[in-house]
Amino acid sequence: MIKFGTDGWRAVISEEFTFDNVRKVAKAIACYLINHKLNKKLLIIGYDPRFLADKFAEEVAKIMLEAGIDCYLTERDTPTPIIAWEVKDKKAAGAIVLTASHNPAQYCGIKFIPEYAGPADSIITAELQENSNKEITLPAAKQKGKIERFEPRQRYLSYIKSFVDVDLIKKAKLKVVYDAMYGAGRGYMDKLLQDLGCQVEVLHGTRDVLFGGGSPEPTDEFLDELKEAVVRNSAQVGLANDGDADRFGVVDEKGDFLTANQIIPLVFNYLVSKKGYKGSVVRSLATSHLIDRVAQRYKIKVHETPVGFKYIAQFMMKESVIIGGEESGGLSVKGHIPEKDGILACLLVVEMLAAYKKPLSVIWADLISSTGEIYTQRVNLELTQEKKETFMSKLTSQAPEELAGLKVATVNKVDGVKLILADGSWVLARSSGTEPLIRTYVEARKPEQLDVIFSGLKQLGGM
Repeated sequence: MIKFGTDGWRAVISEEFTFDNVRKVAKAIACYLINHKLNKKLLIIGYDPRFLADKFAEEVAKIMLEAGIDCYLTERDTPTPIIAWEVKDKKAAGAIVLTASHNPAQYCGIKFIPEYAGPADSIITAELQENSNKEITLPAAKQKGKIERFEPRQRYLSYIKSFVDVDLIKKAKLKVVYDAMYGAGRGYMDKLLQDLGCQVEVLHGTRDVLFGGGSPEPTDEFLDELKEAVVRNSAQVGLANDGDADRFGVVDEKGDFLTANQIIPLVFNYLVSKKGYKGSVVRSLATSHLIDRVAQRYKIKVHETPVGFKYIAQFMMKESVIIGGEESGGLSVKGHIPEKDGILACLLVVEMLAAYKKPLSVIWADLISSTGEIYTQRVNLELTQEKKETFMSKLTSQAPEELAGLKVATVNKVDGVKLILADGSWVLARSSGTEPLIRTYVEARKPEQLDVIFSGLKQLGGM
């Protein structure tokens, strides 16, 4: 069965992710466009650099042309946020991206981006999933669609510079190491940094369908070479993007990795205090409450959503949101598309460094000196489907009065089970819809509390 997760359908190439199944999903998307009278508009198709993604994209285009839908297909693998922006720029019906984002090389995926240039919401993905799992005969088109190859790089790079002070960055002459992770960001992020006067060293800046044997995920685990290169070159910052460049990773001048739970509050604080941004802030329930502390300082409203940028996007489309972010490394800001953009995130970090004229480690120290320290931890529990269901059932039915010696102040069951403790610490457990995992997230005021709270959670779940 083809099953859509929080950000499209992903599966292992040649097992479930086959040309036949890709054609089924493509027909489902064509059906959606026809039924919602969007088939007379242009459709954009892009892909990331993984094995066969370009060929899968061409197969999707064939289905669309038979359905009478005109397509723009990218010349090369292209970052997902740029494809999403092209939907807005070209007033397209939407876009299809062949990508598995940060997943290992054996995976591929299909992400549908509707006409509002953000992630498809749950109603749309439910319709696509249902139609992907049944035989569909598309109505015969009066006229076949047309296809055109295009290269969106220059238009996007010109546009994205409008979000930063170009002269300020050029004057700073920062030394930056960029790890493209063999992904679609190569030739985009590094070119942008060079245009802004940065001295740039690029790591893994070629296409490798195996991503060097690792995962194209910009997390602490996979950025050892970036950390070493930053220190070796006395660079001010190290930046990274995942396979389709919608996520970001940041390393400070000491070679220490900063999580999204640190970078999002830092950028949020910068946008408000230095650039005068007004509005609200949106975070997923798995994302650090340090954002709330920054918001409290400036009397800014905080919205909490289920995990998945599609929920953040809904707020960004209906009100003035300064920044929307999630702990997995995605953010967008006011005035941009309602889709996470790892290139923009990296660019804002560079501008912040230029503006403060301080090392990133010092900027971080300044923030937590005023908000108080927060420590976070994420652990995946590998369990069978039966054990996953038992674990979550116990957590759901047995809300405890205390955990790790602290009173449970609030129980949130919007997405999994989130227990907020009396001192502001919290723990969240969510069952993965696509993998044999329970995803757990812990936040505490002291580092020694993390393992204690996590152990208490496992006991509650019967482990």
